[in-house]
Amino acid sequence: MTSSRTLPEHILVVDDDLRIRQMLSRYFEEEGYHVTLAGDGQEMRDCLDKQSIDIILLDLVLPGEDGLTLARDLRARSDVPLIMLTGRDDVVDRVVGLEVGADDYIAKPFHLREVLARVRGVLRRRQPQPSSSFGDQSSEIYCFEGLRLDIGRRQLLSETGSEILLTTGEFDMLCVLVKHAGRVLQRELLMDLTRRRNLEAFDRTIDAQIARLRRKIERNPSLPGLIKSVRGVGYVFSARVTRHEA
Repeated sequence: MTSSRTLPEHILVVDDDLRIRQMLSRYFEEEGYHVTLAGDGQEMRDCLDKQSIDIILLDLVLPGEDGLTLARDLRARSDVPLIMLTGRDDVVDRVVGLEVGADDYIAKPFHLREVLARVRGVLRRRQPQPSSSFGDQSSEIYCFEGLRLDIGRRQLLSETGSEILLTTGEFDMLCVLVKHAGRVLQRELLMDLTRRRNLEAFDRTIDAQIARLRRKIERNPSLPGLIKSVRGVGYVFSARVTRHEA
């Protein structure tokens, strides 16, 4: 079967270390990707303004604006997949990176095959899934509180039909919560069901993901009515959910 995608996926590498930029560029181009390089935040913004990017590899420590600041600014205007890179083995940095909307986190020094696997994983989860057979979960649509969650198209639509932009991690988390509506899910189970184990996830990373989701789907995020906390355990999706086939 011929793929409907005619252009190679486009990776933007943002790192102030020229050797790392060149190493990643050579490796991913050999794997069939198109790669653009940036050494700082301004170059990153210039690339995003002029080109269509499928995924960003963003270094945490950069001259001028750091990676966390850039990630926060990026998430205010785009849901492009984002993987953070860092040479600091600091739990706080890792958690904060996920809090601002990164889809994954890789510590330096890294193995190139690991970076490739992470990139493929994030992009694979990001792609809409074709509805090819009866009963295929990719054709499911879930409706709740006026919102419409389309699993196949990986879209969340508001009451007016406009798309609510979600990161890969946020979408995966919402899918798990909605599919298990009414059931209390422990944080550890959420890590497993959302495939966040490879992020060396902590309770706080799950909490950060939930907080970001609440800001996007709750009428009052400070008094959530959809995603409720169960003290000392985890979370429960409390809205009434109806399921339809696309």
